[in-house]
Amino acid sequence: MLEHAAELWSWLEDGAHFYLCGDAQRMARDVEAGLGYIIAKEGCMDAAAAKAYLARLVREGRYQKDVY
Repeated sequence: MLEHAAELWSWLEDGAHFYLCGDAQRMARDVEAGLGYIIAKEGCMDAAAAKAYLARLVREGRYQKDVY
């Protein structure tokens, strides 16, 4: 994800949906942290704004998790 951060950000801004599936204890936590980092970096946001952006994706049903 980090290697293609600009492209991922562009997709999110264009309305993409993001699905996170897998191990809740390690993988999901790391992927979500990486996604937050990408949103902050590529969107030129501070941590609070990136967290709000991610929360908006959840509210819109564009960020969904199936973790176990």
